[in-house]
Amino acid sequence: MSSMRNLKPIRVGLVADEPIRMEGLLSIFEDQAAAGQAPLQAVICTLDDVLLGVQVEYLILDLNASSSGLEALEAIRRSRPAIRMIVIGPEGNDELVMESIIAGARGYLDSAAGPQAVRQAIEVVTSGSIWAPRRLLSKLIDRLLSVPEGNLASSNPYLTVRERQVLELILLARSNREIARHLGIEERTVKAHVGSLMRKTGVDNRIELSMRAMNLALGQQSRVEQRRETVSSRH
Repeated sequence: MSSMRNLKPIRVGLVADEPIRMEGLLSIFEDQAAAGQAPLQAVICTLDDVLLGVQVEYLILDLNASSSGLEALEAIRRSRPAIRMIVIGPEGNDELVMESIIAGARGYLDSAAGPQAVRQAIEVVTSGSIWAPRRLLSKLIDRLLSVPEGNLASSNPYLTVRERQVLELILLARSNREIARHLGIEERTVKAHVGSLMRKTGVDNRIELSMRAMNLALGQQSRVEQRRETVSSRH
């Protein structure tokens, strides 16, 4: 019990204009943390509070709380790059999910998400992984494989089908045991695939692996968008 009290609370900022939404978000923080996990501390704030430096490590932002939408995400990323963001937005809009993650979000929840889903997203993001639809993660991995720059241990690394499957599940914050069960293979085989992925991407642990894969994929997407804007401006 004493060891749990010694864990530093994780401060999570909440930005939502709708009282009902805020009430639902606050209810998430009523549950006690599981054994060995740091407690979550809710910090009600505005977008201006975040930009001016309110002390939070993570942020849940309702996109409907700001008329600027994605511009608000980009402003936070520029001024507070260390904050990990989870955004709440419309359901079924894959383009918005993609744009939100490109703008700096590490998790995306649709407006109908309940408290349990939000809590799970917080736990995944605070563990260093991404909370997003699996089909989107597959697209991001495709972009990772098309990165031309020498940012990886080897340019354009070849990933086997199984390595791609393992990487997708790592991005979904699955443990080696869960990956083995999902794919119907031995846990030691999963460890071998993870080791191979780390060597190919030049990282030392699975958190770095997931973040490197995501950052490279997002970087590639950003460059594609910039090229499109350049072409459009010329016409």
